[in-house]
Amino acid sequence: MSSMSPRFSLAVRSYGVNPDIDRHSFTQLVLPISGTLTLDIAGQGRDLEPSWAAFVDTGTGHATMSRRPNRSLILDLETGAVPPDMRERLAHRPFVELPPQAIRLVDYMRMVAEDGDPAPPLVAHWVPLLLDTLVRQPPRPASRLAALRAAIEAAPGSPWTTGAMADHAAVSVSRLHALFRAELDTTPRAWLAGVRLDRVREWLRHTDRPIAEIAFAAGYADQSALTRAMRRATGLTPAAYRRQNRETRPRNP
Repeated sequence: MSSMSPRFSLAVRSYGVNPDIDRHSFTQLVLPISGTLTLDIAGQGRDLEPSWAAFVDTGTGHATMSRRPNRSLILDLETGAVPPDMRERLAHRPFVELPPQAIRLVDYMRMVAEDGDPAPPLVAHWVPLLLDTLVRQPPRPASRLAALRAAIEAAPGSPWTTGAMADHAAVSVSRLHALFRAELDTTPRAWLAGVRLDRVREWLRHTDRPIAEIAFAAGYADQSALTRAMRRATGLTPAAYRRQNRETRPRNP
């Protein structure tokens, strides 16, 4: 069993094709921010994607894996940080779809975590908001956008016009807009732009791929188009973002 976590600990992690099997002496929230995870918690399994959360109770065996690029926020909590009634409810129903307000909070948490270790008082402020959101959400039907979102995240560089997205989801363009507004509180184009920028930032941090190649792979017309999008979103060019956020690791051969 893993050692006791700090009262609140937030990190960004990725998982591979080999199942990561674990059992903790603390509770944990798994908050996917890109890609899809396959998560089994005490025999309850689910493919977990962004806009969903998973609760892993103290001492509960679980296994996590994925066959595609992915990242998740992992929030470790001392057992005493979760009220007993909340623990019981979440342990019974560990997979919960997040409402739009919580999705925006998770996205903000992601940005802060990517900039460095968040201050404990800040994380402590987020925890009750997230827990309250999770226990208040009733079971929901499967997302009508799940297959479309998975397809786009697997191939963000494909020519995803609004019409192509509607065709993939087997709905009209107007219905597509309504679904995005209801489920994600955004538009299809804005969500697509966010997915592409997230993938670009991931590649800039973790690979040596040329920036022009990254631009094309993420669906931008050219490197200049990517540079304009990055400046609007981060205030940095792709090259400057790479220098500022580069991990210390061996270079590709």
